[in-house]
Amino acid sequence: MQTAINPSTTSIPGQYWQWRGHNIYYVKAGNKHAQRPPLLLVHGFGASTDHWRKNITGLSEDFEVYAIDLLGYGRSAKPKLQYCGDLWRDQLYDFITEVIGEKAVIAGNSLGGYASLCLAAQFPDAAAGLVLLNSAGPFSKNQSTSEPEGLQTEIQPPSPDLNFTKQLQQIFGGIAKWVFQQPLTHFIIFQYIRQRWVIRQTLEKVYLDKGAITEQLIEEIHRPSCDEGALDVFASMFTTPQGEKVDVLLQQLSCPLLLLWGEADPWVNARERSQQFRRYYPELSEYFLKAGHCPHDEVPDQLNPLFRDWVLNQLTVNC
Repeated sequence: MQTAINPSTTSIPGQYWQWRGHNIYYVKAGNKHAQRPPLLLVHGFGASTDHWRKNITGLSEDFEVYAIDLLGYGRSAKPKLQYCGDLWRDQLYDFITEVIGEKAVIAGNSLGGYASLCLAAQFPDAAAGLVLLNSAGPFSKNQSTSEPEGLQTEIQPPSPDLNFTKQLQQIFGGIAKWVFQQPLTHFIIFQYIRQRWVIRQTLEKVYLDKGAITEQLIEEIHRPSCDEGALDVFASMFTTPQGEKVDVLLQQLSCPLLLLWGEADPWVNARERSQQFRRYYPELSEYFLKAGHCPHDEVPDQLNPLFRDWVLNQLTVNC
């Protein structure tokens, strides 16, 4: 069942799709083009389809473009579940199968990048290509990396650094671990990090161009935090299963891969992480942009042409 709704803070209207009894919000723009795969855009932690508005507008002239709110985020339902990469992988696969109806080029930022990688690697019949933008996800422990290992810390939600909780657990042992597992602790942290001034402060850390941080962007991140169930989604991130390692997924991957890096990202060492990706998927393409953690929103005029040209050049390559 798909029901059209009026747009909220964005000028791009969206629809709802029913998945496992839950409302899933998505946006569709552009028309089908012969011999060109559709695009599916997947947001990062705390974001939504709104975060892709500049890319949807820029890419829909050449492609049929979809953007989706992952379960637990944006305008999608926020049931009390155990959220993890496998859950979102399955959501994306069913969306491609039931709504898009053909293989798509899947592009994901941060958390959405990890979910997209899981999908492309484990369900190759759904992926015509994969584009990762400062993607999250752990490599195996024997891989040299400056990043934290857990998915919930790698995605670095718009909150006080969750590495701090990890450090406290190491210092105080079981007591700190117990404290950070308590509902009251989750409630206090959630009420703090959803404040607009905290959202702005966090964005200022991860955006190189501070002019890209608008009141609209802050509101688009704040608004879903007011939804019923938003606290439960946030609390689940403290116990999110780590998921399959990125190197394992890359060894399963068989479709074209493009990496688009915001090289000024303080949460991801782009150059070092690039080397890790190349070790397991040397045939990838990649570009480094002068931007932070969200290059698609910060420098869309640079990113959109790179994205477009890469897809057009990969049209004859099948997964």
